[in-house]
Amino acid sequence: MTSHRPVDASRPLPLLPRLIFASRWLQLPLYLGLIVAQLVYVFLFVEELIHLVELLWNPAALDATVARLAIAERNKETVIMIVVLSLIDVVMISNLLIMVIVGGYETFVSRLNLQGHPDQPEWLSHVNANVLKVKLATAIIGISSIHLLKSFIATGTLPERVLFWQTAIHGVFLVSALAIALIDRIMSGTPHKPRTAGAGHGAAGPRDADAD
Repeated sequence: MTSHRPVDASRPLPLLPRLIFASRWLQLPLYLGLIVAQLVYVFLFVEELIHLVELLWNPAALDATVARLAIAERNKETVIMIVVLSLIDVVMISNLLIMVIVGGYETFVSRLNLQGHPDQPEWLSHVNANVLKVKLATAIIGISSIHLLKSFIATGTLPERVLFWQTAIHGVFLVSALAIALIDRIMSGTPHKPRTAGAGHGAAGPRDADAD
């Protein structure tokens, strides 16, 4: 029977394994780029919020917003609803970016060591590649739902073919998320419990033999 020797943490790794393991840091510029994208979405949110507030007192802002959104609807309440949905859309995409940045860095690059931190996200304590995929799929479904709702509100502007394909793509997202969650549930099934030595065979251990 082969016994596994404990790994000596003080012994340096050979050059090739050390180089391969260090290659994970090549992903760092990608996550920094996503932080810049997050900053862009913050400016986009503020810009949309200013346009929304202007609708309260500026009549010209309604025409400008209708032209900017390229919709036929000119009812003020409906236009405000579409702008609010756009704000929610920005927030949900921003949440998706946070999950990718924080969860991806923690899973694939290096630990953040946030254990015990009061601001640690609840989902980060048990994040792994499978959990991250399920959460990303759920977030994409939420974003797709917002886009679909905006399309149905502005249904007079869009042709029926566009609405049909948006609904079909949303259904594909739902099926894909269910498939990912099902695969994750199958792969993370309850592991087999290790059998104790001599269990179920009626063999007496050394102490039993001494007792006899």
